[in-house]
Parts: sequence; structure tokens; C-alpha cells
Amino acid sequence: MKARRIRARRIIGGIGAVLLALLVAGFLYIRSATPQLELGTGYAARVACACRYIGNRDLKSCRADFEPGMEPIRLSGDPATKTVTAWVPLIASRSARYDPVLGCQPEPFKGTPLKVR
Repeated sequence: MKARRIRARRIIGGIGAVLLALLVAGFLYIRSATPQLELGTGYAARVACACRYIGNRDLKSCRADFEPGMEPIRLSGDPATKTVTAWVPLIASRSARYDPVLGCQPEPFKGTPLKVR
């Protein structure tokens, strides 16, 4: 009986250690990928804006213009302001607005600039 309790505690402790290691690895991965995701969302917003408002295509068909590796990026459009927003949940978001003279222009960045080491 006592041996079973000790074994159960070891198993629970091992599972907890594995979950903690996965959590730390996920945090470090997201932190290292954030600059790429910021860049990717800006690119996606501009490409999707041009596709939608210059090419007159549906926003869903604009995903075909994306580069490989841009699958996590989501798109949403606002027809009233002719704006396309590209975002990765909880990490990055960028918008581009269509101007009849200038084309699709990225909106000014409103966050904290990333530090380059």
C-alpha cells in the first residue's frame, strides 16, 4: 500500500515536470517567433488588402497569395473603412488601409518596438 502511494506520487510528479517543461518551451518558442510573426502579419495585411481592394477578389481567396509558413495568420476585413487586419491570436496584429491614390498602406505601428539584440 505504501509503495503504491510512493509510485503514484512519482508518476504525478513526473507528469507535472513534463507539463512544466512543455509550458516553458512553448513560452520560449512564442517569444522567439514574435518578431517573425509581427513582420508576417504586416506583410499579410498589405498583400490581402491589395488582393481585396485592388484585385477585387474575395478575402478568402487572398490566402493563396501567402508564402509558405503563413498558415497561423488570420484575416479580417472592414469594408466600411477598406481596411484588412491580419493577426495571430494573442501575439501580433497589423492592419492595412486602401487609399485610392496611394494603394494599400500599413497603419502606423501602435505597440512597443521590439528590441534587436
